[in-house]
Amino acid sequence: MEFGSAAFWVAVLQIIAIDIVLGGDNAVVIALASRRLPATQRNKAIFWGVFGAIALRVILIFFALQLLRMPYLKIVGGLLLIWIGVKLLMPQEDGGHKIDASTHLIGAIKTIVVADAVMSLDNVIAIAAAAKDSLGLVIFGLVVSVPIIVWGSKLVLALMDRFPIVIVLGAALLGWIAGDMTVRDVVVKDWVVANANWLLYAGPVIGAALVVAVGKMIAARAAPAEAPAPAPVDLAAQVREKE
Repeated sequence: MEFGSAAFWVAVLQIIAIDIVLGGDNAVVIALASRRLPATQRNKAIFWGVFGAIALRVILIFFALQLLRMPYLKIVGGLLLIWIGVKLLMPQEDGGHKIDASTHLIGAIKTIVVADAVMSLDNVIAIAAAAKDSLGLVIFGLVVSVPIIVWGSKLVLALMDRFPIVIVLGAALLGWIAGDMTVRDVVVKDWVVANANWLLYAGPVIGAALVVAVGKMIAARAAPAEAPAPAPVDLAAQVREKE
């Protein structure tokens, strides 16, 4: 994939969208981990914590790119991405992040890096799939998107709360990537190209539609039922009883 080509920029936009949609919790973790530091050290903790988190994520994605070249793993990764997309559309439970805020700079940096690594499995798989074997593209996409998450997280989260369609589009994007990587697995790609070339175009569409349809259906079933309306009160009867 050549730098500056249309395919390159499409993949970059996909990586940025994935990080924004799936990275909101990571921004919250960064804020919680550094909240007890003095103001003079807080920005240093955020900078070095984010730097370490990006470096670790690049390493994890490098290994993910190698694994996705093995037979059947793109199919498995596609199924996992579909599940991640469906979960994105599920009602979110209220609950705080249990993050220990350190009073020391090194402790806060370590907390940010470790927490980001633990929470970023979905990001790693999705970005590796969107990057199509290009580690340079991964690094470029992360360098652009992570600062947006960290310093623009409040704006991003506010937009996601105000316009729920952003979440739906993010889930559809994960389904799109899942469908694309599934039909391009080493095991099936040659057969698809020779016998069902249309699947290269239909696969992403089917994946996106599947995620949105299943996610909406499960979310509708999981939504709490409305409380029953109170029984009507017969005021005339109450007056008669008092008499």
